[in-house]
Amino acid sequence: MKPGLLLVLTTALYAAQSPSYKIAGSILLRGAGGWDYLNADSANRRLYVSHSGQVEVVDLDSGKPIGKISGMIGVHGIAIANDLGAGFISDGRANEVVEFALASLEVKKKIKAGTNPDGIVYDSPSKRVFAFNGRSHDATVIDAANGTVAGTVKLDGKPEFPVSDGTGSIFVNIEDKSELVRIDSGTLAIKAVWPLAPCESPSGLAIDAMNRRLFSVCDNKRMAITDADSGKVIAAPTIGEGPDAAAFDPATHLAFSSNGESGTLTVIHADSKDRYSIAGTVETAKGARTMALDAKTHKLYLSTAGFGPVPAGGRRPAILPDTFRVLVLAPVL
Repeated sequence: MKPGLLLVLTTALYAAQSPSYKIAGSILLRGAGGWDYLNADSANRRLYVSHSGQVEVVDLDSGKPIGKISGMIGVHGIAIANDLGAGFISDGRANEVVEFALASLEVKKKIKAGTNPDGIVYDSPSKRVFAFNGRSHDATVIDAANGTVAGTVKLDGKPEFPVSDGTGSIFVNIEDKSELVRIDSGTLAIKAVWPLAPCESPSGLAIDAMNRRLFSVCDNKRMAITDADSGKVIAAPTIGEGPDAAAFDPATHLAFSSNGESGTLTVIHADSKDRYSIAGTVETAKGARTMALDAKTHKLYLSTAGFGPVPAGGRRPAILPDTFRVLVLAPVL
């Protein structure tokens, strides 16, 4: 059978059967401290996992840890520029973006950003990295080829997670305004600001680049699905409590929300460009709020840990030492 025909048939099979998901295992990474985003580099078979002041690197095929990128204070996100052989990490507490070599995991440069860089994305058309600064309400734009700051984009509120559409636009959620902003990655001009109602406090964001749809997960247990050209919210299905990440798999036509408070994964099927249905809810674990998708295997990876009681005067339960792990969710046809 020709490879192209096999791909078409596989994609059709996934679309028709709409796979469910189950926990297939976990990757124990141990250590202490909190975590934020993950990034699955499907091409190079690596999973990058933020964990306190370092990034844990896992082989996607074996599920084994293969390295660490250390020397930071508070890691949020990881962006991968495969065409340049470089990766970029937002170190929120240091107000820096850290550049590293993909081949060796060696830190190459630390670049000054705004205050509390959080969400980060690499845009291949412009060869720029956009680091969104939560406290200074702006984005630091970095020339990824030489690691220099190319500019700053001012925003009207607190930015959360960004995505690139691969054709010259960056989209980012504005959490405290419940808005979605579109930025021209070449000129750095803000092209549009769209309200996300009925979404409240959006965080994670994913994109269906082919069909021009954006998926924002929101604190009021909604996923706002938006037309990436008009900004119109076309659907707002119900998700779980405490979402912080979204993903979209173009091969299976499934969108995902990882819900840390309810300890669930919401799976949403794109029935068409403008019609979406709940395909299922999967039990994960308390605290599993961030997520990455491996486009090759269709597996999902969610970080979590064990929790103790809330300390006196605190708001969150204590993270138990050496319990940090990544859950592996696999599709079940």
